[in-house]
Amino acid sequence: MDKEARKKETLNKLLGIPRQWYSQMTRGDLPSITMPTRTKKNIEYDEDTEVWKYGDRERLREAGSEKSALHILKMAYVIWFIRHQIVENRSSTLRELYYISEGWKRAKFGAQNDSNLLIEDLEILTDVQREQFNLRPEEDGASVFGPLRIREETRRGPKEIHCGNDVGETGYQIPTNVEKLELVDHDAKMVIAIETGGMYARLIENGFDEKYDAILVHLKGQPARSTRRVLNRLAKEFELPVTVFTDGDPWSYRIYASVAYGSIKSAHISEILATPSARFIGVQPTDIRDYDLPSDKLTDQDIAALRAELTDPRFATEYWREQIDLQLSLNLKSEQQAFAARGLDFVTDEYLPARLSEMGVLKR
Repeated sequence: MDKEARKKETLNKLLGIPRQWYSQMTRGDLPSITMPTRTKKNIEYDEDTEVWKYGDRERLREAGSEKSALHILKMAYVIWFIRHQIVENRSSTLRELYYISEGWKRAKFGAQNDSNLLIEDLEILTDVQREQFNLRPEEDGASVFGPLRIREETRRGPKEIHCGNDVGETGYQIPTNVEKLELVDHDAKMVIAIETGGMYARLIENGFDEKYDAILVHLKGQPARSTRRVLNRLAKEFELPVTVFTDGDPWSYRIYASVAYGSIKSAHISEILATPSARFIGVQPTDIRDYDLPSDKLTDQDIAALRAELTDPRFATEYWREQIDLQLSLNLKSEQQAFAARGLDFVTDEYLPARLSEMGVLKR
């Protein structure tokens, strides 16, 4: 589908919402919307796509109360704003949308999280990504380094870039809308997604990408949608094995879960964001024990998070139950950089080759 056809389809789906309200009101009904319940209890595993999606639980929001009427009013204003933005070929950030609403009187948002959630509502109702609304997050995507060639649309036309030879030591920065990127070709055998900037830089400095033909992706903490989309495309388009290397704590396990299984807040687009084939490298609780890594005691918040993960359907496997039970028993957590206690090269020369071989990703 070309750019103009995609724009027309987006507008038609978007304006379908107020058209529905108009039909409801002409029948004498209150305007309303029906949405899936966005909670942990309403995500279900879809065997066909191998990702977690929203289940059948729904909630009706009808303009019969002041709160629901205000929500529909705010949605109407946002649809009006997005329509003008698309028609005029303009774009804005989610933060700018929040401030623009200051002029909408009663329809203004009290906090940015409210406007963000409403945009997610519109994505679900229209089955259109926010990038097609010409909306982008304030933060940039992370970066990629290694034997990958991409073609990017720039203001001066298409440009081909090798993500190892044509970039600086921090790699190629992933744009907010990766649908404009063409993944041309590669010389890789694997993809490693890395939580922290320090470990990402360590692998680049030690030449891990060249030695093991690895595409390195910096997750930059909890990964942006654009980063997850790149991982999804690398796995699907090139059929490359994707692995995730994080710290050894419950919050980092959730980073892995958002890559592999999808997140609760974006379960409506899990098919294009999640990479169900992605596997967890570590830091595992067994690594903390077996390598005697420098560690910290778990906090009360860590313990509560680990126990919550034991009831999270995305962690309902024997592997995760064993690892989480062990961590609770050890009462310890550890960071990726803790491997430096055994030397700066230990993680690239010893730990990763051994772990990737054990997983069957690295063929020796």
